[in-house]
Amino acid sequence: MAYYYSEPSRTFNEYLLIPGYSSAECVPANTSLKTPVAKFRRGEESPLSMNIPLVSAIMQAVSDDTMAIALAKEGGISFVYASQSPERQAAMIRRVKDHKAGFVTSDSNIRPDQTLRDVLALKEKTGHSTVAVTDDGAHDGRLIGIVTGRDYRVTRLDAATPVHAFMTPIEKIVYAPEGTSLREANNIIWDHKLNTLPILSPEGRLVAFVFRKDYTSNKENLLELTDARKRYVVGAGINTRDYRERVPALVDAGVDVLCIDSSEGFSEWQRRTLRYIRDAYGDAVKVGAGNIVDRDGFRFLVEAGADFVKVGIGGGSICITRETKGIGRGQATAVIEVARARDEYFEETGVYVPICSDGGIVHDHHISLALAMGSDFCMLGRYFARFDESPTHRLIVGGAYMKEYWGEGSMRARNWQRYDMGGAENLSFEEGVDSYVPYAGKLHDNLSVSLDKVRSTMCNCGALSLSEFQKKARLTLVSSSSLVEGGPHDVYLKDNAGTPVTLQSR
Repeated sequence: MAYYYSEPSRTFNEYLLIPGYSSAECVPANTSLKTPVAKFRRGEESPLSMNIPLVSAIMQAVSDDTMAIALAKEGGISFVYASQSPERQAAMIRRVKDHKAGFVTSDSNIRPDQTLRDVLALKEKTGHSTVAVTDDGAHDGRLIGIVTGRDYRVTRLDAATPVHAFMTPIEKIVYAPEGTSLREANNIIWDHKLNTLPILSPEGRLVAFVFRKDYTSNKENLLELTDARKRYVVGAGINTRDYRERVPALVDAGVDVLCIDSSEGFSEWQRRTLRYIRDAYGDAVKVGAGNIVDRDGFRFLVEAGADFVKVGIGGGSICITRETKGIGRGQATAVIEVARARDEYFEETGVYVPICSDGGIVHDHHISLALAMGSDFCMLGRYFARFDESPTHRLIVGGAYMKEYWGEGSMRARNWQRYDMGGAENLSFEEGVDSYVPYAGKLHDNLSVSLDKVRSTMCNCGALSLSEFQKKARLTLVSSSSLVEGGPHDVYLKDNAGTPVTLQSR
């Protein structure tokens, strides 16, 4: 007969943390959220770490190059979605790596004989206000001039006006020769009070731009996550079908870490994918695997060569795997068991393999619970889908602003590779839904609040680091009555105008 677990499968909502002693030094400003991403040996440091314990999900509705740049500025990693061609995904990775190299390859270029209408269309497409005017319209053409928002006013200039009539010509532009260091370039920017400094070859061809905002951004975003060349760190999803073509393209583009995107990772297909990467690149390419929900799945993927393991099946807000297939496990129970397996493996081998909690997080305090239970970091989809930086449209639905959000297992995404079980290349039934989430504004503003809550919770438990948090955390199961007690009850809530509205009596 089938094996039965004696304990029920539990969610984050069924637990609370018990506070511990907090010293005078235990204040949020003193906490560190730094966490490992890739496996490492006892006594060593992880070859890849993050400054915050959050990554964005491998989803069309969440993680593109715009999200990757925004999240890297905050200290996390975005995993660019895999349900697109390897060429398009690699192009997104390159845009992220080029964005913060200091020397930025121009992606907004135009010919002098084109018009203001073309400039406006290009700005709409790229989102960039600085347009390079080159002789042939190429990013490495001979620089003729530059167009910025200061060079034209739409209400006063005919859309058919040629670019050469209103651009700032090269004769009036301060530029630097190829070979100028980033420090020298920034000094020129400050000395001449510039926003943009073109770098030109001896033949006058555009090599790159250096922007004042990048220097300012570096000083404002103290936790930003960059590689050894000061480029933003970015991840990418892969599947178990076309990895022989996709992985080389992503590695060539400069990706920092890969993750196999699958609804269920305890499979021969993941082992073959990991074996290919290890045979081709050794340990130079970092790759996570998953998803799994128990000790056996964790050991399988670690022994297959995973650098980190993703935990969770069926807990995502748009995932219906549990409904359609009866497969999954409560996220809290899954994290607790896999964290124990990770610690056991560390004691046996001296190798620490980070785990990522993926799914089941609805409220900010669920992040704290996942970390306390042993997760090294959390992967979030719905959370990040709500922000300006996600790639979906903002719509008005029922009088409120919403963002579109759909699962990779929905018919809209048609990401059959994520549910690969070695069969036909199609999606015979859905394992995800198409939905909306409330629009929440800018990533930075919301993420700051969420992380402040995590830091405050750590201090309530007497911890200044995530490893200390996991050691000191004490968790208790809660009843349905205590959940009611934990929210507002038996009062009249006020609306923003101070008017009593709904009676909260439960």
